[in-house]
Amino acid sequence: MSKDGTGGAAVFDALMAQVMAGAARFGHREHVHLTWLAVRHCGVAEAAGLVSDGIQRTARYPGAPQKYHATISRAWVELVGHHVAESGESDFGAFADHHPALLDKRLLTRFYRPATLASPQARTGWVEPDLAPFPWQDAATPYTRQLPPQGAVDAGASHRWDRIRRLPYGGRTGRAGPPGPAAGPGA
Repeated sequence: MSKDGTGGAAVFDALMAQVMAGAARFGHREHVHLTWLAVRHCGVAEAAGLVSDGIQRTARYPGAPQKYHATISRAWVELVGHHVAESGESDFGAFADHHPALLDKRLLTRFYRPATLASPQARTGWVEPDLAPFPWQDAATPYTRQLPPQGAVDAGASHRWDRIRRLPYGGRTGRAGPPGPAAGPGA
């Protein structure tokens, strides 16, 4: 049930129709838009169930139940919910412009190792981030992945780990060292 007393499937279907009214396909941006609508409609805790149930139901319909991933679904709801609470934008376009990192479908790789997300535990239930904390989590929270020992990797890679830990969204370039000069034409 949502805050207004309507059933979850009906709410999900209405939110999905709203998202798809302006879209040619259901890609990552539409997933984020759907999640944004669900969080604004019923809050983070209920949106997690609403979105998860709706995605599972939608994935089962075309015969692709393996597409559902519990940790990924909840993590996206929590990330979007965190930014909804922070920003208060009432227009999805403005929200997306203000939080462009949410439109990067690889964002979760800043918080989770690929092996963690590929695990059966993550597919079927919630698994905490093991690479870096979510923005709202205490930075002192222990994670299973430790920083590499001093001298085990080059200084640039060590620097990258420090930046991931401090700045879970900004600053991570995916490169081993500090940003280099911009590539121009013919580079």
